Amino acid sequence: MSRRSDRIVHLELHTGDLPAACDFYTRLCGWSQERIEAGRASYLALDVGRVGGGAVECATPRPLWLPYVAVPSVERATERSLALGASLLLAPWPGARVRQQGHAFRFWCRSLCRIFGLRVRPSGTPPKPPFFLVANHLSYADILVLGTELPCVFVAKAEIDGWPLFGALCRSVNTIFIDRRAKRELPRILARIETTLAAGQGVVIFPEGTSSAGHDVMPFRSALLDLPARLGYAVHWASISYRVPAGELPAHLSVGWWGDMPLAPHLAEFLALSWVEAPLAFGAQPFEDDDRKRLAERLRAAVREEFVPLVAGEEIARLEALRESDPAALPPLLRRGRPG
Repeated sequence: MSRRSDRIVHLELHTGDLPAACDFYTRLCGWSQERIEAGRASYLALDVGRVGGGAVECATPRPLWLPYVAVPSVERATERSLALGASLLLAPWPGARVRQQGHAFRFWCRSLCRIFGLRVRPSGTPPKPPFFLVANHLSYADILVLGTELPCVFVAKAEIDGWPLFGALCRSVNTIFIDRRAKRELPRILARIETTLAAGQGVVIFPEGTSSAGHDVMPFRSALLDLPARLGYAVHWASISYRVPAGELPAHLSVGWWGDMPLAPHLAEFLALSWVEAPLAFGAQPFEDDDRKRLAERLRAAVREEFVPLVAGEEIARLEALRESDPAALPPLLRRGRPG
């Protein structure tokens, strides 16, 4: 099997007409016509109607910025793909939007996981909307993994809003973006979560506050758990982990995105993996507690019990020691800082 850095895939739902493509990506991601034209020649078409069948493979390296899609005709794009894509991005009616977004979001997450070679292995029973769920956080891929099983709205850090593809996908399903440094934003975020639950949607948060190195589950912050603790909501939980093929870059470096890893080089390593397996365990019973800090501790303990570490704690300690004593000896991804 060729490496996924050599696979040509596409994710678009229009006719392949270049002006339409430019309009689509300008609206979706803010990209210019020049940027789209520059990448167009590097892509082969994948019939959107066959998106479940996997990606087309070829020997041309894929640029990092865009999986360009060209569908030769509207007829070849399936009716379901068009309907789901439209509901994901455009549905103007609140009731229909709530129902359609969940199905559309799961469809796109499953399609992207197949394209990226990300094999989700769920266990346990996912909750049905409306629900409040917490999970550990390892990577930007967590959103896709959870999205394959849950029709939901995420509470995510504000910087994701500016990411190509991931940001657009999150915006189109009303993701609640939060700047954790601005504590004055908390009442507004809690109010939006309450409104989302009242509308019949599921809400997912990552209470660690940032992605971990993959050796353990970090302590859960309790601020966003104030709402379920105060109103008596049951809180569901899930545990995410990752595995990659032996002999390839280890999962804590190639899938886990933590510390000061820059996004683009890390995404290149992620896409170069032959495949990624993502065990996803849903808790059997939700938790209720009127004390948010105690609720956070109970949820963390449950997630931690199911969590399969990506790497031993001793290895992370070694890398942290190298960061102080000999940064040049660190793996390349850990030598560079995230931009701005």
